[in-house]
Amino acid sequence: MKIPITKYGTPQVVVFPLIVAFLMVLAGFIVPSGLALVTTEAVLLIVLGWVLAFFRDPQRKILCDEFTLVSPADGLVSDVGVVDDVRFEGGKAFRVGIFLNIFNVHINRVPCGVRIGGVEYKKGKFKNAMDPESAKVNESNSVTMIRLDEPFDKLIVRQISGAIARRIVCGAKDGDELAAGERFGMIKFGSRTELYMPNREEIKCLVNIGDKVKAGLTKIVRCEL
Repeated sequence: MKIPITKYGTPQVVVFPLIVAFLMVLAGFIVPSGLALVTTEAVLLIVLGWVLAFFRDPQRKILCDEFTLVSPADGLVSDVGVVDDVRFEGGKAFRVGIFLNIFNVHINRVPCGVRIGGVEYKKGKFKNAMDPESAKVNESNSVTMIRLDEPFDKLIVRQISGAIARRIVCGAKDGDELAAGERFGMIKFGSRTELYMPNREEIKCLVNIGDKVKAGLTKIVRCEL
């Protein structure tokens, strides 16, 4: 069975298995035979399986209409609400924060049909991504998106590193047009993804804190004119 591996996984998806394979061979020479060797080899096999699983990229059928935003990431909804943000009219934005643990699929997808309006990378720290405050100080990548359908809102998806994640990958470029749920990058290992949108009365949030969501599949916001 072919494992769907993301193109964003290189070089780790090549290097890590080679390292594990080398350690397995090395263990055969330095670890005493018997239970100790079997245990060591089993642990290394589990690590190998986890590495391959981490970079998995399952195919998904995206089902949403022009008024619905789907989740930009797999994970757990950690916060929902209005925040101060000078990038939006009135200095306020509606934000949905999603925490990704090391077992989630880490591919990021656009929440609807969009045109990329810019990508801004920011250096920072690597605090626990479960904490909403990590958004203020951690390394991040903000992708500005303009909806292709009315009301042609500006959206921002932020890829934020965590205590373990140390590599943000973004394949989106200014001017690109992407369909709803299309992949645009990933964050390698535990991390946080945020979706920002204009704060309007028409916005109806479809998720609550603690809900599990899947990128491109879970409908998280509905906004009708």
